[in-house]
Amino acid sequence: MKNLKNIGLALLMTLSLASCKQENKEVAVEETKKEAVSEADLAKMQTASFTIDGMTCAMGCAKTIENKLAGQEGVGQAVVDFDTKIATVKFDAEKQSLESLTKTIEGVAGGDSYKVTESKKM
Repeated sequence: MKNLKNIGLALLMTLSLASCKQENKEVAVEETKKEAVSEADLAKMQTASFTIDGMTCAMGCAKTIENKLAGQEGVGQAVVDFDTKIATVKFDAEKQSLESLTKTIEGVAGGDSYKVTESKKM
């Protein structure tokens, strides 16, 4: 019985470490993309804000939307504030629009969870 517990514990720890390594790789890729956008490029970009309904948590919902937006071509920066329910996005207007960014937000998690209720350029 003691050996069975030890094997189970070892298996659980192995799975935990394996999932952390995958997550760290994804974070490293996102950080590389963010670093690729220079300060001068960000200054040329347009800024828009989106009010998002349907978020239930900061680490899951808001972070998932933020990462999805940041991974889009032409997006230089994306920040989602869970408390205010507002996403602020800097983007290249030649590659993205309010409509395309809205579709990206509403398409996260299969398209049934989030709804953009207001969007505006700043």
